[in-house]
Amino acid sequence: MTSMSRARVARRIAAGAAYGGGGIGLAGAATVGLVLAEVQLARRRVSNGTSPHVPQADGLYGRMYAGPAGAPLRLTMLGDSTAAGQGVHRGGQTPGALLASGLAALAERPVELRTVATPGACSDDLDRQVALVLAAPDPVPDICVIMVGANDVTHRMPATRSVRHLASAVRRLRTAGAEVVVGTCPDLGTIEPVRQPLRWLARRASRQLAAAQTIGVVEQGGRTVSLGDLLGPEFAENPRELFGPDSYHPSAEGYATAAMAVLPTVCASLGLWPAEEERPDASRREGFLPVARAAAEAASEAGTEVAAAMPSGPRGPWALLKRRRRRRVPEQEPAPATPTN
Repeated sequence: MTSMSRARVARRIAAGAAYGGGGIGLAGAATVGLVLAEVQLARRRVSNGTSPHVPQADGLYGRMYAGPAGAPLRLTMLGDSTAAGQGVHRGGQTPGALLASGLAALAERPVELRTVATPGACSDDLDRQVALVLAAPDPVPDICVIMVGANDVTHRMPATRSVRHLASAVRRLRTAGAEVVVGTCPDLGTIEPVRQPLRWLARRASRQLAAAQTIGVVEQGGRTVSLGDLLGPEFAENPRELFGPDSYHPSAEGYATAAMAVLPTVCASLGLWPAEEERPDASRREGFLPVARAAAEAASEAGTEVAAAMPSGPRGPWALLKRRRRRRVPEQEPAPATPTN
């Protein structure tokens, strides 16, 4: 599917989500039914009936910056197993811990991490997760990171419904005062037990949803980072390194790669990224595009950020597409602290 075709599909899905339209299929209902059967079979094959393992990562990171630096920044992770860190064995290997460590180092402030993400969650669970975040006695998080979408594809959730729930979550968090960064739907076509031609169909469905998610998120004031290719070429070339023991969830190295892709956008949303890197760089094919076109391009390249840029024009809302340089984030176990949830 070309970038322009993907943009048209994403625009239709996002419009249906915004105006309460019916379920627009992801690559067709029959296709997704096949993808569902194959991926669920793969999950049963690799899980061996074991229960999900999600290490505890909540707590305070960057304690060495406590004091003059000010109150800790508050980071909250929402979404599914990818946001929770299922598949690794230590809290410091989860994406939340890696992001908290990197953010603390770059901001030179402590970071308080809280995780409400739930393995197996679809986008409709974000309503519950956001309620937990906003009902907490603590102040509203400074930054919320959402990773969601894979289970929406495998559970055949209509794309319009999926995007509607995600956009609602972003709107509620932004209204409460939190910055929001969304890691869009990863590429399910890279799960090892999934065979061709379903591998191609799963990739197509994943990218359609990722592009539609981007439109919905940007229109509500959030930013997105594409995770599609993150589970694409790098995972295909190094499956034993970037997938965990179950061949379904990322390994510690895979989560570190995801954190490196998301961290620059997290920092930029908080005003912590170097000012010179906020200007679009033509040599990296960055610039201002209609949001649907930006969303389609981002869905094909991991680490690509899309953020609202200017008011709507004749071609609809516009967005800034950025391909930020990735920086390695340190793995760090949290110092002993009372969990925030």
